[in-house]
Amino acid sequence: MNDFVLPDFFEITPDLVCIAGKDGFLKKANPAVVNRLGYSEAELYSRPLTAFMHPGDVEITLMNRDKLLNGEVIHNFCNRYISKSGDIVWLEWTSVYITGKEIVFAIAKDITGRKKTEMEVLDQYKKYKGLATHFKTSIEKDRKYFAYELHEELAQLVSVINMDVGWLNLYVPGLPDKVKERIEHASTVSRLLIKTIQRLAFSISPQMLHDLGLNVTMEWLCNEFSILHNISCTYESNCDESEMTKEMQIDFFRICQESLSDILNHEEAGNIAISITDTGEQVALLIQDSGNGFITSLEKQKNGFNSIYERAKSINGRVSLQHNSGGGAVISIIVEKKYNGALPLP
Repeated sequence: MNDFVLPDFFEITPDLVCIAGKDGFLKKANPAVVNRLGYSEAELYSRPLTAFMHPGDVEITLMNRDKLLNGEVIHNFCNRYISKSGDIVWLEWTSVYITGKEIVFAIAKDITGRKKTEMEVLDQYKKYKGLATHFKTSIEKDRKYFAYELHEELAQLVSVINMDVGWLNLYVPGLPDKVKERIEHASTVSRLLIKTIQRLAFSISPQMLHDLGLNVTMEWLCNEFSILHNISCTYESNCDESEMTKEMQIDFFRICQESLSDILNHEEAGNIAISITDTGEQVALLIQDSGNGFITSLEKQKNGFNSIYERAKSINGRVSLQHNSGGGAVISIIVEKKYNGALPLP
């Protein structure tokens, strides 16, 4: 064991070990570098390291090299090289600059296999994401058609019935009082039915969301909820909707719908506050209940929250439920902009 010296390690380690000068040229490379890239030592020493890199990684590599020369130790930096046979080789580097000798000492692990697996997973996810988006789009299209039929066909028919009932009251003389009362009752019920159909159509597929956008639709939803159920429900947002995908807007709206429905199913609901905030890197949807509607809903009816979770997951959002010490709870859905449409968050 005492006979083992550093040069032995340099020669036998499977990791790629390099010593480079401040000028970016290799001074020494171990056999693992030669074997993996396929170039002879003479070829490797004749050109700067950037000559062997993938063109797409040269700029970021030079930026990290500047940090290195300024005294920063580089850990787990990944870039691509092109072997002599034309294959892409992914390497993960740990590097340190030795100021006194003006050399860079670097060790790299070959992570090509790992990167290939990641790309395969990404490709599979993109296929899944495409299918999921297509499925949701189809559902929203069906919802839109059904809402249109409700609003334009059924509501119109009820309106005609209401007008006919009103015509009887105006143009048929001498009707008994009881008949007039029944006509007035039928007219009132017809008007209520029209409003109910309109609310159902909005719930199924709000045309307002497509025409006027998420913020206007959410303000209307919260206002209607407050009026219908005598529960305070407020909405605020600082988001630029043009930076949100249609899918995200629809899912945020559906999550709010389902949350309000869950809260309403329990007598312990308090004041509701909904907000959508753009922090630059994230978009956050917060739904706050000052009562215990969320908590009761989770304890007694898991399906609602599962549905919210699945919708959030489909847009790569994180879902969390926080209980406030003073009572009430907050559901938050956080979507990282850089991951929207990429790999799902853990």
